[in-house]
Amino acid sequence: MLKIAIQKSGRLHEGSLKLLKECGIDISNGNNQLRVRSSNFEAEIFFLRDDDIPEYVQDRVADAGIVGENIVYETQKKVTVVEKLGFAKCRLSLAVPRYEQYKDITDLQGKRIATSYPNILEKFLKEKGVQAAIHTISGSVEIAPRIGLADAICDLVSSGSTLFLNELREVQTILHSEAVLITHPQLNEEKLAVLESLLFRIRAVNKAKDNKYVLLNAPNHCLPQIIKLLPGMRSPTVVPLAEPGWSSVHSVISENDFWKVIEQLKANGAEGILILPIEKMIL
Repeated sequence: MLKIAIQKSGRLHEGSLKLLKECGIDISNGNNQLRVRSSNFEAEIFFLRDDDIPEYVQDRVADAGIVGENIVYETQKKVTVVEKLGFAKCRLSLAVPRYEQYKDITDLQGKRIATSYPNILEKFLKEKGVQAAIHTISGSVEIAPRIGLADAICDLVSSGSTLFLNELREVQTILHSEAVLITHPQLNEEKLAVLESLLFRIRAVNKAKDNKYVLLNAPNHCLPQIIKLLPGMRSPTVVPLAEPGWSSVHSVISENDFWKVIEQLKANGAEGILILPIEKMIL
């Protein structure tokens, strides 16, 4: 059985539960239990504080965990990142008061920087050859310049609205972060087998999110060019329609190429185009 730690509350909690559910793993936590066994998968779920998850995995209390990359790098525990999960994306950035001049990182030489991520910040400043006083605080980092505690901050940024409300502006990104699956570096064969099964499901779910299923009708003389635009996973499926000289084409489009390809399909004679989400995608 694989013991998996996830956030009991906070930024990654809902996303972690949603991913496990999409992977077909049933978890019932109606009584806010801190430890729940799945009824249909060889896994036991621990609900923990985000900052504690890497340590629990390092110490083998949990075999795996879902946590933000920022926490992995900040806590510096001996764990292995085995998969990026594609949700809870954000960045760890430096920010200064909105109207303060800032040209580059050297402007922070000798300044005070407030952060909840002192280890990541210290490493970054050292690499840049900048000496600054790091003030470690937990929570409400963005208020530090307004109360005179610091000249700048280093904090997680998503939309940037919190910085704007506190009259700060983002000036440099230190780290791009998202939810990741971590494991203890030395799992036994039984646990590795369950981990591989979990990774297979996660990759099928996330691959589906990156693609769309497309169905369209087209006159047969247009098929060669349309097929070039729709490589699919191997090649498109072409099915003759009841109307002579017409066919239905089924394929897959990458989310990144979606609008560009749709426009090209229309220009090359495609009609009645339907776009459907994909629930799982097995390659």
